[in-house]
Amino acid sequence: MIGRIFGDRGTRQALRRIDRPAAALLAVAQAIVAAVGWFVEPVWLAVAVAAQMALGGIGAVRVLGPARPELGLARYAMPAAAGIAVTLVGRLVPGGISLLLVPVVAVLLWAVTYLELRVERGTGGRTIGDLLVFAIVTGATWGLLELFGPRAWPTPLIVVALFALPLALRAAEARGALGAEAVGQALLQVLATGQVAAATILLEMPVYAMAVLTGFAFYVWGGAVEALRGGASGRSVALESGALALVGLLAGLLLHRP
Repeated sequence: MIGRIFGDRGTRQALRRIDRPAAALLAVAQAIVAAVGWFVEPVWLAVAVAAQMALGGIGAVRVLGPARPELGLARYAMPAAAGIAVTLVGRLVPGGISLLLVPVVAVLLWAVTYLELRVERGTGGRTIGDLLVFAIVTGATWGLLELFGPRAWPTPLIVVALFALPLALRAAEARGALGAEAVGQALLQVLATGQVAAATILLEMPVYAMAVLTGFAFYVWGGAVEALRGGASGRSVALESGALALVGLLAGLLLHRP
């Protein structure tokens, strides 16, 4: 389908002035699929998620081009992960309002793919990339916990961990780790994040607090590894990361309503 769209002469002329029009078309297609997933039953939601995986995977190859070993492979999972996240979290927004957010979702999805293009050109921003990954993890976690229900654990916890794994691998590759080192860092990051998610579930926090703390743990762990790789002392990193984790935990407990 994507090939036929780009093969049309009128489409090529209309999009000639747009930088990488494939990224824009991919974002629009994913936004439409996400909007459909907001209003369907769970069984059809699974179809929408599968469609996001297909669109994101094929579209990433079409937009990002051939693999480059020095950049890693997990970047091809970013469009699909972002599409799944907005499909899940959008179900939490009231119907009338959510439809107004479709253009915003398209822009956000385009930003994820375009950032990967900038990274390929050597002009990508690490901070923006880390924040986007944080938002994707938080949104997907929130949607999954609402979908399955926290009391159904460990099922939602396992699904969240599986979803976070390629994102953790992408974060490791962005730090310069490749191959077995990147896989090892990703597994440790998912393990640490899963422990925080399990703690929030056991403490019966509000679902939004569970999601934010899970994404926060993911972000803090990545920052700690980055600091250690940059030559910071282990003690200072432990104190800073521990303080941030404590602040997040206290905030979650204050929001807790027995």
